[in-house]
Amino acid sequence: MVLEHALLAVRPGDEEKFEAALDEALGVIGGAEGCGTVKVLRGIESTSTYLLLVEWASVEAHNEGFRKSEAFLRWRELVSPWWVELPVVEHFAAVAERTA
Repeated sequence: MVLEHALLAVRPGDEEKFEAALDEALGVIGGAEGCGTVKVLRGIESTSTYLLLVEWASVEAHNEGFRKSEAFLRWRELVSPWWVELPVVEHFAAVAERTA
């Protein structure tokens, strides 16, 4: 499993519109093959910044599967109108974990 991390910078004042689009948009990602949990968090100090976290079976499931699909185009159509800039996307693999 790999974790996709993307910071989404939303135009100030458009946060409610962006958040309204998330329900459908997360359904689009969540329906992709190889996708696990999908989560979006909103910044506390920077309230127009959102963190997208998506668990994928592999980097290929994300880059070759989802990003080259019609579903990816739908995802972008739903959420990108409120972005200030394109997000920087990175993938991470766990090296340590502890549960309380």
